[in-house]
Amino acid sequence: MKSFIKLYIPIALETLCYMLAGMVDTIMLSTVGDNAVGAVGTVNTYINVFIIMFHIISSGMIAVMTQYIGAKKIGVAYQARQLGAVFNALLGIFLSVFLFSFSENILEIVGVAPLLMDYAKTYLKIVGGFCFLNALIPIFSSYLRAFGYAKQPLIATLLANIVNLLLNVVFLFVFHTGVAGVAIATVISRVLNLIIVIVISTFLIRAKEDKQRLKNRTVFAQIIKVGFPSALETALYNIAMTLTIRFLNQMDESGFHVTARSYAAQISNFSYCIGAALAQTNAIMTGWRIGTRDYEACDKGTKKVACIGICVAAGLQAFFAFNSNYIIRIFTNDTEMIALVKTLLIIDIALEVGRVTNLVFGQALKTSGDALFTTIIGVIFMYICMVGGTWFFGIHLNFLVIGAYIGLASDECIRAFFMFLRWQSGKWRMKGFI
Repeated sequence: MKSFIKLYIPIALETLCYMLAGMVDTIMLSTVGDNAVGAVGTVNTYINVFIIMFHIISSGMIAVMTQYIGAKKIGVAYQARQLGAVFNALLGIFLSVFLFSFSENILEIVGVAPLLMDYAKTYLKIVGGFCFLNALIPIFSSYLRAFGYAKQPLIATLLANIVNLLLNVVFLFVFHTGVAGVAIATVISRVLNLIIVIVISTFLIRAKEDKQRLKNRTVFAQIIKVGFPSALETALYNIAMTLTIRFLNQMDESGFHVTARSYAAQISNFSYCIGAALAQTNAIMTGWRIGTRDYEACDKGTKKVACIGICVAAGLQAFFAFNSNYIIRIFTNDTEMIALVKTLLIIDIALEVGRVTNLVFGQALKTSGDALFTTIIGVIFMYICMVGGTWFFGIHLNFLVIGAYIGLASDECIRAFFMFLRWQSGKWRMKGFI
């Protein structure tokens, strides 16, 4: 348990830093206007659809590295990182050029609300044009965490967030550059983050000196075995979310409901970070334990983590929901907006219960090598519940964004049920690489 806490606290704080950075950006953008908030929230969803391709490598890398570290074959873990860095760098450069060059075309295709278009185009050109940073930061941060160095990525994130905050103040309130300034600040902070994790990993980890190696194609195949299904699942999830937001844009041209969703997401992200950090920490421990073939500890540990996550995430989300009248005023004083966001946060209680369960068991299954099952289940229910539910409840029954949230909650809860059943079956014990 001590090892788990040692990993969890820095990972949780790092995840929280990402959430806080997003909230700070949202608060500062709200001084520009609600449309700026809605535009940036929408663009970030679309950017995620593209950059999720980076996770083909980074998600598979975690499974491969942790299992080989557990088996004391650290040279292979280093080999996995090298392959991941090269692949993601090349892919990141290609996507950066693509998003910068075709930003307006992309936004027109996905149907961004007219009042959000100018802000959205500006943000996508700048942040999307440097998305290769999103390709490399997870590679080196995951490499550090896989070896148990969780504090160092946290330090890098903290420093980057401080720089982001300071630059936001300068660009927004001194130079008055609006959305463009927030985007530039984001890019500069990510550059700093990348430099720090590269330097720290170079000095702390000596796995390069270990002469144990496998054939590159063998290691790459193992990475792809986990990474491709995981990335495909996440890509299809983001496409489903894109369709959901497109439905929202069709519901009201003013962007009111999209903006409400952005505010609700910023608040709910604090509950989400609990489950995400627990899932990441447990995934590392799962890989180590599978590497040593300690399956019983793996099983008991994952179930314990899931129980803790459900209790904490649900409790925290309930606190946000029932104190939302005060919290939402950080972003806006619009009474109609406050009432709508409060309703979304109440629905989100059920969503977080499903999501934390889904995250913990899903990540553990992927790290074990059992990634195909999670993808199949994910694809089925995210499109039936998330996309279909948004259309049915949001458009057909005219519940609008409330209907979308009912669909989202249904998706997470049903998928969580199947993830638990799969873990309980024990089939993951036969999927490892060692």
